[in-house]
Amino acid sequence: MLHRLVGDLMTSAVVSVRRETGFKDIAEHLAEHDITAVPVVDDQGRPVGVVSEADLLRKQESQADPGGHLVAAHLLPAERAKAHALTAEELMTSPAVTTRPQGSVVEAARAMARHHVKRLPVVDDSGRLVGIVSRSDLLRVFLRRDLTIREEITTDILTRTLGLDPGTVTVQVTDGRVTLSGTVLQESLIPIAIRLSESVDGVIDVTNHLRPETDTTAGAPQR
Repeated sequence: MLHRLVGDLMTSAVVSVRRETGFKDIAEHLAEHDITAVPVVDDQGRPVGVVSEADLLRKQESQADPGGHLVAAHLLPAERAKAHALTAEELMTSPAVTTRPQGSVVEAARAMARHHVKRLPVVDDSGRLVGIVSRSDLLRVFLRRDLTIREEITTDILTRTLGLDPGTVTVQVTDGRVTLSGTVLQESLIPIAIRLSESVDGVIDVTNHLRPETDTTAGAPQR
């Protein structure tokens, strides 16, 4: 059982800019390709930062209200610097937080959350840009077919990993919501089966109706 990899979900035809790319050119790149950010790369194609729509909007945010109805925006020194920036190097958020094609969707999602970013440039072993992965790309795992999820849980988790007889356990999957039913040899296997099923890409929730073979009564659902 393996999580989907960043390389399976990333966009390979990634748009990038150089340090010297001007403000207007960056804005045109974003509009032309319908994207919200671009990596900034050095002469070797290695990401050194990222410029997003938010970085460009600092210029608008810093301007005075012509009607005089709004007070001046309170910007931090770094934000004020971006408000007057003219090139990608001056605008970018640096250093770039990157990931590798062989990284899992879990690792990528945690990196995004930890660094408060919405996308990650993807680099090869030499650190060169080979793609970009966004939050929306990672969410594609939840589009996996119910049948695919069911087969993965039944084959990889219950049969291969836990050594259970597939005839004694039923796996139902509806819209990513998994229900486990049937009997297992040992009660200690139940929380393991639940935890491993929850870790399958595309699973939204797991409801447990498993019980040990020695239990002849069907108890209340467990979580």
